[in-house]
Amino acid sequence: MAAQFRSYVWDPALIVAQMVLLQAGYYSSLGLWLALLGTLGRTGPSLHQVFSDEILGFSTPPGRLSMMAFILNALTCALGLLYFIRRGKQCLDFTVTVHFFHLLGCWIYNSHFPSTLTWWLVHIVCTALMTAIGEYLCMRIELREIPLNSAPKSNV
Repeated sequence: MAAQFRSYVWDPALIVAQMVLLQAGYYSSLGLWLALLGTLGRTGPSLHQVFSDEILGFSTPPGRLSMMAFILNALTCALGLLYFIRRGKQCLDFTVTVHFFHLLGCWIYNSHFPSTLTWWLVHIVCTALMTAIGEYLCMRIELREIPLNSAPKSNV
């Protein structure tokens, strides 16, 4: 059988490793953003800020800072999609997987399913941002021209 352009072999170990790496990057960068923005609001990062559905909101300064951290985290994780996934058509899959595991983590941490409207709106916006920017960045890499002349140029 002839080789095909961009033919990939099914590799479950690679997919699981990418998911674990992206999930770790998601929580690491979220913690970093919460710590940086926490200096503005004089609050330190906590698990409650990461997993609580009740802290996100427009009415309190910690809620606004947490929402800003989640949105900045979506932009940061889009870079993670570029460096770790590198496939535009897989960005939505990995983004939804990261946010699904975050939903499960919130459910376990709070002992109830997230029910606040702002939690859902923030995470839908973050999912859309992370997917769109990740796909855009990956597509820019995928659509680069392939050099056809690999021989070194000579000045003869």
